[in-house]
Amino acid sequence: MSNQTNVQAASLPQSQSLYGYMRQKELMTLVPFSPATLWRKVKDGTFVKPTKLSTRITAWNRTQVFEWLKQQEGK
Repeated sequence: MSNQTNVQAASLPQSQSLYGYMRQKELMTLVPFSPATLWRKVKDGTFVKPTKLSTRITAWNRTQVFEWLKQQEGK
């Protein structure tokens, strides 16, 4: 998996890091569906579950999101 992570990191735009968290606004620029569909997929378990960073901040793990996107390329 280490090699796979390196390949993914190399293909990311320089402005995006593979590590850390992203908020919904940034996530929506990467996925081909609406916010409503995003939350439906989270609820159904077909998309990465977000993390509550505080009572008012929800974010997604970047590594998990990019792994999910990579898996979708083959479908």
